[in-house]
Amino acid sequence: MELEQLRIFAAVAEAKSFSAAARALFVSHSTTSRAVSSLERELGVELLDRQGRAVHPTPAGEELLKWAARLLREAEESKAAMIPFKKQEHKGERNTP
Repeated sequence: MELEQLRIFAAVAEAKSFSAAARALFVSHSTTSRAVSSLERELGVELLDRQGRAVHPTPAGEELLKWAARLLREAEESKAAMIPFKKQEHKGERNTP
């Protein structure tokens, strides 16, 4: 499971559309479809109920959506925590533990 797959899955689930999520993420429709399908295969569960053009999270999808939100938020927070270190390195300083 990769963060990018979770990001795409969350976008599709929230937009209730592969096409809308693809547009919002600036990726192709096929990229969104492949990411979600790959995630479903890896986890062994159906995450989205596909009804025509509209999609809705399954109960498993709803649960994963909660985890995805937390993981994606923490990934962003961890990146933000590195900003002070990047500035030090750019000044030629090293911050060692």
